[in-house]
Amino acid sequence: MIIGLGLTYTNVSRVSQFEQAYNNDAQAFVDSEIARAESTLKEYKTIVFTAIPLIIMTCALVLLLVNTPIWRASMITTIAMLVVILLVDGTAHARIESYYQQLISIKNQSQATND
Repeated sequence: MIIGLGLTYTNVSRVSQFEQAYNNDAQAFVDSEIARAESTLKEYKTIVFTAIPLIIMTCALVLLLVNTPIWRASMITTIAMLVVILLVDGTAHARIESYYQQLISIKNQSQATND
């Protein structure tokens, strides 16, 4: 709940900043958002779609090799948590990808208008 409140607070303040930045210079805003979205998508590829599956595989290997109940329970719990994180982040990745495509479309329309 605390994380949710923190995210809500920062996003509410960012929305007004986005609006102001867009009204000041729409093209610069779109360019900066494209750069930000590209950076975020690269981070997702590295962290979410590479590191998390590797950690899941490591936990599965430990689960197969260790017979102690506490370790097995810990690995099962960790795998379950990471799968949920992977699902949530996969959805977030899809939203960011959609946003990125919209930004590219806006930039292309702007360039076609200027030509």
